[in-house]
Amino acid sequence: MLSLAVLLSACGGNPTGSNADRPTITVLGSLTGNGADQLEEVFRDFETSSGIDVIYEGTEAFATILPLRVEAGDVPQIAIFPQPGLMKNLVRSGHMVSLDQVLQAGTLEDAFGEQWLELGSVDDRPYGLWLRANVKSLVWYSPRQFAAQGYTVPTTWAEMTALGETMVAAGQVPWCVGIEGGDASGWPATDWIEDIMLRTAGPAVYDQWVNHDIPFTDPTVQRALDYFGAIVRNPQWVLGGSVGVISTSFQDAINPLFTDPPGCYLHRQASFVQSFFPEDLDLTTDVAFFPLPPIDPAQGTPLLVGGIALGMLQDTPEARSLMAYFATVKPHEAWVNFGGYLSPHRQVSLDLYPDDLSRQQAALLQEATVIRFDGSDLMPSEVGTGTFWSGMVDYVSGSDRDRVLADIEASWPQN
Repeated sequence: MLSLAVLLSACGGNPTGSNADRPTITVLGSLTGNGADQLEEVFRDFETSSGIDVIYEGTEAFATILPLRVEAGDVPQIAIFPQPGLMKNLVRSGHMVSLDQVLQAGTLEDAFGEQWLELGSVDDRPYGLWLRANVKSLVWYSPRQFAAQGYTVPTTWAEMTALGETMVAAGQVPWCVGIEGGDASGWPATDWIEDIMLRTAGPAVYDQWVNHDIPFTDPTVQRALDYFGAIVRNPQWVLGGSVGVISTSFQDAINPLFTDPPGCYLHRQASFVQSFFPEDLDLTTDVAFFPLPPIDPAQGTPLLVGGIALGMLQDTPEARSLMAYFATVKPHEAWVNFGGYLSPHRQVSLDLYPDDLSRQQAALLQEATVIRFDGSDLMPSEVGTGTFWSGMVDYVSGSDRDRVLADIEASWPQN
């Protein structure tokens, strides 16, 4: 069902009204509500400078609606993709326009850097222009509570484990974890596995796993689940035990960090968790984060990221104009001013971010030497947003590790 659909002209007018003679461009995306309002603000400057009206349609059913519209021949000129896997499918079916036909050589790499260029590429050709990003490899804590307990921020996984043991010995619960998300239950656990894979097996093996060059039953994946299970399947280490993990929503999971006394002291979640903070939280004293520490020193501290990207489905002058605009820094500077948003654009000044937490996250993004996109978003939907999610719920609930991984592997499409 198409939910929360909105039609927006970014200059606030009706394209069939006084601007009837102006060219238009159609954009389909997953941003709705406040996100769509912010997008309207960004489009407004483009409309003023280009003379092109933007008609934006936002839907929470984007992954369902876009393929149906493509099949029916009702193709938007531009789409805003929350999952690169869908973009990859449309490239392979011949429905996407490569940006090397649209932008001058080097434009995207100059704007976003080699790693983000690769994340938006299929078969070594660029198709995605990144609109915004979130950093997933973050562990949140309360500096006030750490100071009260005499705890220091761990810099390795071993130190983080030792800190957890100290907390348990003091009668405290180290972690809050919540993986409930309705039909999407389990996805926060997949982020854990992806982060651990990067820290144990490294980015090359991670890429093989995401591309199914190695199976889910591979020993490297088994080991990642073991690291995760040592935390979430130990009732002393997570608030509420496994039942608490699978029944607590990802939106609410961080809240016990801020109670007095705290219900937990650590919470791993992406940068967007700031939108779920209590309204009265002091961002300078009550909350901070550190990067999820390395496990194998040889693999360092890679960043797992998510994000949304613009892609062209019709090669029109209007679409080319919009893509060229979003390759410049101007719309990205507007986005970061809204808050709660990180830009992968390298020319966005850290000074433009509205708070220290966002600036610190943006600095991590700019300085990272290894970046990988959320693996489940790159896998076929049957797996990445299907059995991988549900399998993690089963694993946290106590199901056998090898059985869970075998079931996920069996679900991978054969073609």
